[in-house]
Amino acid sequence: MGPQDYDYSPWLYAAEADDDARARQLAYQRDLGGEIGAGCFVSEHASVRNDELRLGDRSYVAAGAYLTGRLRTGRDCSINPYTVVRGNVTLGNAVRIGAHTSILAFNHTMDDPDVEVFRQPLTSKGITVGDDVWIGSHVVILDGVQVGDRSVLAAGAIVTKDVPAGAVVGGNPARVLRWRVPALRPPEPGDDLATAVATFAGRAREQAADVLARCWDADRGLFTDKPEDPPTVRAQCDAIEIADLLLGRAPDQLPAAEQADRLRGWQDPRTGLVPEFGRTPESVLFDEHGGYHVLSVGYALDLLGSEFPEPVRAVAEATAAIVVDGLERQPWRTHAWHAGAWVDALGTALHWNARKGIAGPQETLVGWLLMRADSRTGMWGEPAPADGLLQLVNGFYRASRGTFAQWGLPVPYPERVVDTVLRHARDARFFRPERQNACNVLDVAHPLWLTRASGYRAAEVTALATTLLRDALTHWTDGAGFGFQAPRSTTRGDRATVPGLQGTEMWLALIHLLADLAGVAPSLGYRPRGVHRPEPAA
Repeated sequence: MGPQDYDYSPWLYAAEADDDARARQLAYQRDLGGEIGAGCFVSEHASVRNDELRLGDRSYVAAGAYLTGRLRTGRDCSINPYTVVRGNVTLGNAVRIGAHTSILAFNHTMDDPDVEVFRQPLTSKGITVGDDVWIGSHVVILDGVQVGDRSVLAAGAIVTKDVPAGAVVGGNPARVLRWRVPALRPPEPGDDLATAVATFAGRAREQAADVLARCWDADRGLFTDKPEDPPTVRAQCDAIEIADLLLGRAPDQLPAAEQADRLRGWQDPRTGLVPEFGRTPESVLFDEHGGYHVLSVGYALDLLGSEFPEPVRAVAEATAAIVVDGLERQPWRTHAWHAGAWVDALGTALHWNARKGIAGPQETLVGWLLMRADSRTGMWGEPAPADGLLQLVNGFYRASRGTFAQWGLPVPYPERVVDTVLRHARDARFFRPERQNACNVLDVAHPLWLTRASGYRAAEVTALATTLLRDALTHWTDGAGFGFQAPRSTTRGDRATVPGLQGTEMWLALIHLLADLAGVAPSLGYRPRGVHRPEPAA
């Protein structure tokens, strides 16, 4: 086979190229620059003029292709002969593009009728294509389009609008023809949400014992988050929360009193913290693991009718000055989630201490948050170029959960919170059904539930909650529960998509919040009473 055969049939290169052809190809890739993964092929007869080029492993570019701008692909992507890819384009894993297709992530403006179009400025929104997408030949995708995971674009389609995950689209302009993944089909008018919720809840209750048994390590007498994982402190707490939600009792693996005694015994008497197995406890003001265990162990004990035997001493001795200094040290501008998590742990420690009659600087904590809330967003911190409003919204959830929500206090700017959350929920990077994870959806559901009394943009809040709720119901795996990340066909090996106790506990809780916002919570038949409880704990 001659070298030119690989240019037009590049899928043959991996299996049939000889040593000379491979050496020539690697030298050419080095001359191109960029980041080109293992097993890639780029035809020397393609016009590759990218400002940025990143090709994932086993991807190829055939002869006649014309590439400009910024192109980033995942693994196993194909750009076949005479395909045009221009502008800021991102392809996921396993995106296969037929010949003579044009992906055009820029456009001419034509605002001034007295100036020739080619002299007017260009605009660019970018094009994003998800995982496991088949794009047929002679397809045209215009700037600003986002193509969902597991979709198919039929030959000749002119794609001017976003393509839903799992859809097969075709025509000019492209429209949905059918569903490659029926489970991702949006609900039709008349679909009964309350019935869907009740059906899910019944199935979850029937399978709850199996979900827990799957993660029980009988040899160690401890729960693991996922089978084959090592036991963790949080896994014991998640099991208790799941059993309380779905069964109305403690997990059957051990008597409730024994489970409570074990959790109590893990508290370090010196600091009042619960370290991870094999770790040394540190101050809650600085230790992330110990900080979250203040939440998870404290509320698990509460569900079991018990409490920490000792106060959280790391916080009992904190003065107002120490709290303010800790707040000022947090990375609000760059990592608002981490800052919010710190506040959550601190606020919850103050809550448990108050139950023991130990006063703390709660007023200092709340006062600082009230004074520092941004009147434009209602939150603390700033958006980031890399992930938009994600850190800001997720940090707000954690900070408000451990303070305003836990103590039954109104947040300072509820309407701005709603505005910010609704704007964030339009970010397809995080809220397409196949891109969702428990943290990101929970961190939208809880702020909207917390501010629901304002009545602000209520119809939009209900519509969003309904959409996210329907999505969430599809993420359950029979006999195993929820993975932290929504299951996707191309990420079955990703640990985050494997069902486990953490994902199950979080999705069950956020499903209740969404169902309440959508007006169908009674159909669930459960209400969280632990870490993610909707009502104040104080």
